[in-house]
Amino acid sequence: MAQQERKHGSGTVSPGDTTERVGMQVIRERGGDPEEIRETLIDAIGAEFSTYYYYTNLRTHLAGNEDYKEITEDARLEDRAHFELVMPRVYELDGKLPPDIHDFMARAGCPHAELPDDPTAENVLEVLLEAERCAIRTWSEVCDMTRECDPRTYDMAQRILQEEMDHEAWFIELLSMERDGEVNPAGHFVRGEPGDAPLSTNNRFNESA
Repeated sequence: MAQQERKHGSGTVSPGDTTERVGMQVIRERGGDPEEIRETLIDAIGAEFSTYYYYTNLRTHLAGNEDYKEITEDARLEDRAHFELVMPRVYELDGKLPPDIHDFMARAGCPHAELPDDPTAENVLEVLLEAERCAIRTWSEVCDMTRECDPRTYDMAQRILQEEMDHEAWFIELLSMERDGEVNPAGHFVRGEPGDAPLSTNNRFNESA
């Protein structure tokens, strides 16, 4: 006896067809542009990957300011977590990362957080702060693009955005004290471990299960 037809059991993609993605079709049906979202994500995670690299160098030059180094390490590792969270989504949207790292970095949606010529703690903190502000603008754009049409990408983007807002507040607090001698609290609490990324870390498989 034939199975009862189910509401979502079939659609415009033929059974077994691997050339089309229903996940992209439903974005279009909701008024979104999956290709535009995908390309924006590549630019966004290019910036996260760039920031992870450049923060490594910036953190090194905060020697003697161990509290600054600790907080920068949280931000550095969480930016790597952002890259790793979103990278699979690029492939789910039928894309891929540029095969050449130079091409990938050229697409980064934010300026590279390069070490300043005069790497004082104040100057390094200014670079860190502006990098976080660019990240906030980036992920706010992704949220706006996906809020009504792509709940999976929106969920990732809004979680990353919350952590980037944390990072901005951290560096405002540190720069205010370092440069201006002003207390400008961020309400920062140390993560359980550096780079815990409480909102954006990919779930890990439980190998003992």
